[in-house]
Amino acid sequence: MQTYSMLDLAVITEGSSAREALFNARDLARRAEQQGYKRFWMAEHHNMTGIASAATSVALGFVAAGTEHIRIGAGGVMLPNHAPLVIAEQYGTLATLYPDRVDLGLGRAPGTDGATMQALRRDPRHAADNFPDDVRELLHYFEPAEPGQKVRAVPGVGLRVPLWLLGSSLYSAQLAAALGLPFAFASHFAPTMLGQALAVYRERFQPSRYLDQPYAMAAINVFAADSDAEGRRLMTSVEQQFVRLIRGNPGRLQPPVDHPDEIGTPMERAQAQQALSESAVGSADSVHAWLQRFVERTRVDELMITGQIHDHEARCRSFAIAAEALRAL
Repeated sequence: MQTYSMLDLAVITEGSSAREALFNARDLARRAEQQGYKRFWMAEHHNMTGIASAATSVALGFVAAGTEHIRIGAGGVMLPNHAPLVIAEQYGTLATLYPDRVDLGLGRAPGTDGATMQALRRDPRHAADNFPDDVRELLHYFEPAEPGQKVRAVPGVGLRVPLWLLGSSLYSAQLAAALGLPFAFASHFAPTMLGQALAVYRERFQPSRYLDQPYAMAAINVFAADSDAEGRRLMTSVEQQFVRLIRGNPGRLQPPVDHPDEIGTPMERAQAQQALSESAVGSADSVHAWLQRFVERTRVDELMITGQIHDHEARCRSFAIAAEALRAL
């Protein structure tokens, strides 16, 4: 695989703090840079006690300052939560400080609950409906200024920060195709429509000033270790997280357990397993074989690797195994 990247949420684990999560994220990015990962993306979530990347541009600036060349980016900014001008200024600032290193992935979901959306001063009834117009407005702010243009993003104007559309359904695939933008599918937690979304994006893609042909990325989980059994054990932390989300009680990432059948009810475990079905789990050989099948099945141009693992060193080890397997494809 020629191009592979990393998604991190600055997960706050049980027994740790947001500060530790952010320093771990920067350490992970440093290692990713050495292992050939092209991008290090972080995602916007609000009112989540187990995620420290809510102020995504600030977190990315901290990571960028501790690395040298790896691309940093939002995977993504939930655009309905923000005025496009504010996002243009934030990522224009990052692109000014770290030239040719910044990506901006955009999502249509709020990334939070209704009460928090109101606290963000965004109207949930209309924000998502305005998404296509907001994307176009944001693209405009990154273009060179036109004569008489009254509103400019400073910094930001003329920088043409690369925009990606992110999604877990057909909506963003269709919009990315219509606008000629790269597209990333969130198959690491919503895999159901992966194949259909990729097909729609490729079939309907319109060449643009940004891309002359479609460029598709898919996000997947990797839980890699020295053995299949240990990889499976590492995965139980995120399975616990999904069960807690189902129950409406998200929190900090819990340590792995030895008996996955004890995580929740059979229905809850089935829901978690379905959501996490696009996951490479186990030893280096098992992970390599799974990745080979996934790339052959999807024909994606790039893989975005993620994996919520409780122990930081085990997580770093998992991403290192994944990088080695990807280089061997």
